Amino acid sequence: MTQPYSTVSVIGLGYVGLPTAATLAAAGVNVIGVDKSSAVIDRINQGLTHIIEPDLDAVVQRVVRDGKLRATHHPEPAEAFLIAVPTPIREDNSPDMAMVESAVNSIAPVLKKGDLVIIESTSPVGTTERAEAALSHARPDLRFPSDHPNASDILMAYCPERVLPGRTLTELVENARLVGGLDETSAAAAKRLYRIFAKGDIRETHARVAEMSKLSENAFRDVNVAFANELSLACDALNVDVWQVIELANLHPRVNILLPGAGVGGHCIPIDPWFIHHAAPQCTPLIRTAREVNLGKTDWVVQQIRRNAGLYTTPRVALLGLSYKPDIDDLRESPAMHVAQAIAGQDWLNELNIVEPHIEELPPALQGRNNVRLLPLEDAIANSDVVTLLVSHNAFRDLNRTILAGKSIIDTSGVLRAA
Repeated sequence: MTQPYSTVSVIGLGYVGLPTAATLAAAGVNVIGVDKSSAVIDRINQGLTHIIEPDLDAVVQRVVRDGKLRATHHPEPAEAFLIAVPTPIREDNSPDMAMVESAVNSIAPVLKKGDLVIIESTSPVGTTERAEAALSHARPDLRFPSDHPNASDILMAYCPERVLPGRTLTELVENARLVGGLDETSAAAAKRLYRIFAKGDIRETHARVAEMSKLSENAFRDVNVAFANELSLACDALNVDVWQVIELANLHPRVNILLPGAGVGGHCIPIDPWFIHHAAPQCTPLIRTAREVNLGKTDWVVQQIRRNAGLYTTPRVALLGLSYKPDIDDLRESPAMHVAQAIAGQDWLNELNIVEPHIEELPPALQGRNNVRLLPLEDAIANSDVVTLLVSHNAFRDLNRTILAGKSIIDTSGVLRAA
């Protein structure tokens, strides 16, 4: 069967863009990947990856070898453009859309009649319409959906990703997707593109609905995690085992309390709720409070480490885990990284021994300090007084508990309860 799109450009070759580009290429589409990083471009064009994701390296190697995927600095003509660049927040928690705006502007010169433009980056409501306005201004020779619904030259849609790092290639194919068009024709065109590789349900809607739905998914998760984290603080204050409380409460058929942790990390959950709150602050006190609770839990962990370290003359602290979730190498918005950075430069700390089995060297933020080391698990514990488990990596679950004897233990994930 003939593919509805023979050439697709993916702008942004990171944790979402590269797997998406590789998946499209593996389905037979000619994919032009665009990224600002020369190092990323060089690695991809050699058939190598710059991120750790199961099976991604093999797929990239194959599609590059077969000539289906190549990377470059600047957009080239294509039939569809997928924008998958980061959307961080500023210090005041307002959305920083500079990279999306830059990506939109970069494709304007190469657009032609019939092209499809899709934004995948998690974005505030109205982003797709603002992108349309920017492109319309840059290309007055082309017609766009808002002014010419179902009769435009350029089709535009918002289609958020819903993948879980560590399962990205599988979930790109299997998960349900939203395709939010600026008109019905755009939504239908986006659905045809994703149907090239996606087996899950694909629902068509308007771009604004799709934008809000994506933000709502992660705000919902943030609120639920905040309840668990707040519960853990209350249980600690009342000298009650939070893990047993949750286990027993969840026996109720309509209760499903999540497990607490050191906070919330990653590229979505700590960011997306602020997009909603920034747009409608008067309507979203719960969303704001959930963010504050989860940020506060991370600060509480830092305070617990400081308190336990005070029991020793020259305290040595081990931190188990740096990534934002178990069994990945992704440190983005990681509460464990926040903890490490918060205590690394403290005068009271003698040694900071870090264990992160998924990285080979300390991240830049922790390098250059004589008292900070990346060590194997048992070495770090043996050389520390305070042991803090921050991430429930599988590598920590089979730990010989006898080596914890005599240590001060702070367990944010319940993995070391038996000790």
